[in-house]
Amino acid sequence: MASNDAHETVIGLECHVELSTATKMFCGCPNEFGAPPNTHVCEVCLGHPGSLPVPNRKAVEYAIRIGLALGCEIAPRSLFHRKNYFYPDMPKNYQISQYDLPLCVGGHLDVEVDGRTRRIGITRVHLEEDTGKTVHPGTTGRIAEAEYALEDYNRAGVPLVEIVSEPDVRSAEEARAYLTELRATLLALGVSDVRMEEGSLRCDANVSVRSRGAAELGTKVEIKNMNSIRSVERALLFEEERQRRALAEGTPLVQETRHWDEDAGRTLPLRSKEYAFDYRYFPEPDIPPLEPDPAWIEEIRASLPELPAERRARFAEAFDLPPAQVRVLAGSTEWADFFEEAVRLGADPRAAANWMTQDLAGLLNQHRVELSGSKVTPAHLADLVRLVGEGTISSAGGKAALEEAFAKGASVEQIVEERGLRQVSDVAALGAIVDEVLAENPGPAEQFRSGKEGVIGFLVGQVMRRSGGAANPKLAQDLLRERLLTGG
Repeated sequence: MASNDAHETVIGLECHVELSTATKMFCGCPNEFGAPPNTHVCEVCLGHPGSLPVPNRKAVEYAIRIGLALGCEIAPRSLFHRKNYFYPDMPKNYQISQYDLPLCVGGHLDVEVDGRTRRIGITRVHLEEDTGKTVHPGTTGRIAEAEYALEDYNRAGVPLVEIVSEPDVRSAEEARAYLTELRATLLALGVSDVRMEEGSLRCDANVSVRSRGAAELGTKVEIKNMNSIRSVERALLFEEERQRRALAEGTPLVQETRHWDEDAGRTLPLRSKEYAFDYRYFPEPDIPPLEPDPAWIEEIRASLPELPAERRARFAEAFDLPPAQVRVLAGSTEWADFFEEAVRLGADPRAAANWMTQDLAGLLNQHRVELSGSKVTPAHLADLVRLVGEGTISSAGGKAALEEAFAKGASVEQIVEERGLRQVSDVAALGAIVDEVLAENPGPAEQFRSGKEGVIGFLVGQVMRRSGGAANPKLAQDLLRERLLTGG
């Protein structure tokens, strides 16, 4: 929206992150995605009478890691509460969560949008357990078109961290930047795989529109069912426009929860918005307060890895890379580690960055493969950069070698030898090919001698064609010029 618009958008984001612990939050059941329905369940996560929950120490550690990375204060004392509601995916009819005494409070996350840095405040980071999964059989999987529902409780009790932002986000673009940076931070911390398609990162958005400069918020709408960062951006763009249009037309807005319909590209009413008192929170009687040892907190702080923002700054300074490449290479721990290993093996940083962000990224996108799932290694990249830099193979030969390595995983040296990609740099051998090309193309040769410099490209192309692409193009051009100018 234009900066002189009479209204402004206010957005707050609630992100639920499934933690990559070995077991669930309050029991010993495996925390694994994709198992057959209802095979990773026990009396505790199914809420059988008499069963007692025991907090997962690793989950608490991961939550503290997240809080420290976001600059939060770690509360000396926090409580678990029972959040009471009655959905089929909640086997106990309540969720163990944290309410007024969360584990981590305050903090912030800095994001860059259009070259400007925006600081988004963090309200809280708290622990809770996930719910089960409801499946609605039918062609679309939607509740309105299903005659019955199936419950899978494998996910019930999986440790969750909820990260709640302040209402500091002012546009869908800022929301996208926030989620991208948060996801990269969580990956760097090693606390979650944050795969939105599998539900290990889920985001709800609270959005309202108010008069620009007003202190009070407008009517808040919560949006759910956004399964990708792109979906969040699209949903917010739609909802922002819907609310602005309603205000312009004098149509009253209601506080409600709305469902994002990906196919239709619109939000739809789901239910009226719940309030905290609807959940009848009360302290969980079976779990004592969390009081983490300050020495343990400092031990966790000392173990924090280099975070994405720090890594971007280091890449820009140490390798003199443009901002666009830095954002790609430092966008995930996987890409950053791959790049740095290739440089450690001797690859020129700028050349390695170009090959990764252009050719390798193109192959990964084309085949829909993650970098970790490809056969290309940092050693492949380092060898490729070296051979192209030395002139042993051409850029075209490098592309061919990379494609072969991507498909089969063979070493670059082996591919170069087997496919005959090594450039002909022998002056005598290449000189003979140049002489043949000049003899067969007297017209272009005479045009060059008459001052038409551009013809040299055509002649180099003829040398490359006759050599089967093996000629060193720089040497071929040098030899062509030498013969054309001396008449040799």
